[in-house]
Amino acid sequence: MKQYRYEEFTIIIEAQIKEGVYKPGHKLPSVRALMRRYAMSTGAVQQGFDYLMSKGLVESIYKSGYYVANLPENQVSIGSIKRMPVIRDAVFKHKLSQTTSLRASRNSLTEFNVAAPGDLLVPQKMILRTMQQVIREQGAGLLRYYPSTGSEELKHNICKHAAHYNAKLNADELIITDGALQALYIALVSICSPGDIVAVESPCVFSILQVIKTLQLKVIEIPMDSQTGFDIGHLKKACSTIKIRAIIVTPNFQNPTGILLTDEQKKELLAVAHHQGIAIIENDVYGDLNFTGQRPANLKSFDESGLVMTYSSYAKTLAAGIRLGWLSAGQFFQKAEQVKFSTGSTVAPVYQETVNKLLNSKSYDRHIRTFRTELSKNAYYTLNLLRTYFPKGTHVAMPAGGYNLWVKLADEINIKDFYLHCEKVGVKFTPGETFSFSSDFKRFFRIVFADQYSAKHIEGLKLAGKTML
Repeated sequence: MKQYRYEEFTIIIEAQIKEGVYKPGHKLPSVRALMRRYAMSTGAVQQGFDYLMSKGLVESIYKSGYYVANLPENQVSIGSIKRMPVIRDAVFKHKLSQTTSLRASRNSLTEFNVAAPGDLLVPQKMILRTMQQVIREQGAGLLRYYPSTGSEELKHNICKHAAHYNAKLNADELIITDGALQALYIALVSICSPGDIVAVESPCVFSILQVIKTLQLKVIEIPMDSQTGFDIGHLKKACSTIKIRAIIVTPNFQNPTGILLTDEQKKELLAVAHHQGIAIIENDVYGDLNFTGQRPANLKSFDESGLVMTYSSYAKTLAAGIRLGWLSAGQFFQKAEQVKFSTGSTVAPVYQETVNKLLNSKSYDRHIRTFRTELSKNAYYTLNLLRTYFPKGTHVAMPAGGYNLWVKLADEINIKDFYLHCEKVGVKFTPGETFSFSSDFKRFFRIVFADQYSAKHIEGLKLAGKTML
């Protein structure tokens, strides 16, 4: 995917700040120096510095230049909770109101709990204009059945898009699905039977846990750490004594932690799965939403065996109402195709043709470039708001992409009182306990920043933080 011009130097400066080459207070190269070094315009260099300031890494001093800012004290690693591998039944107290929108009935709420792009970040004009073009061009053809596995042209375009980041998708192994959860359901039913054991990340997005519960599977929870990622050593230990049927993992910008696994970690995870003969179900719904640099590779990019089943969805990158996802089923395609047919649902042709046209015209890529920049700004703005209004001891895992922050409250905070106060002032986060079948994450919550900030959002975080001061 095409980068912004300014990323040629911002990637380098950001890495040098994080590695300590540039320390807080250090003066950075001037605009003029960077213009000469990278053959850029003044506007491009200025955009780059604006971007670095939005991330809280750089500050501008009038008539002096740009300097490395003091990094937030609460931008620290949130360690994983480790224990011996435990097989769990997929049972937990699930409150749907904690995880979904109540906008229709509670307009007074300030919601940070809905993992979907907000109305002001959805490319409404682009989507509706494209949809209207599709209707004019195809007419009554959109009212007929499409193949149960989806439009052939759309599948080829998805593969072409994936080739930009070296993902080796095969159109003959691709199934168009009614969103990401249907893709996950098809993948699990293709591999598992009730009572089988699957490994999942801990914490893990509640929608995945709900599908596991529905299919009557058992789980092994593999710890995630904001610095080291998916605990492969813990997985190996589990594999030595337990027969694991599948591993469900989100290598790129995991929900809720935002963690991005390195290519080396992805290859190591793949090697363990190959050695043990375990299928991997890869969730790549946030893969296009990197804050900096190139779009990261997915596990599918390194898989030669067909053991990896990768799925994604355009609901996270275009609009929640675009119910269109896909599953690359690998060696499990024949069974997955049968499961898809048995669901009796073909994704609406108008959605298939709309996404196909967007991919064909490069409109999708242009939108993603803008969207991920806005998300990056929101991430650091949210971090700074938490730093300002929440007390010391509040820890935040800074994501590398996606749309949420994983927050741990200080030990002295009464969690019950915190949520009661949030309810009273009309602020809604997603409690950490919904991200596990255990009780490990009661002190955590997820905050979503996938909408433009308003005065109401800022006031909501201020009020939520005040409860503890």
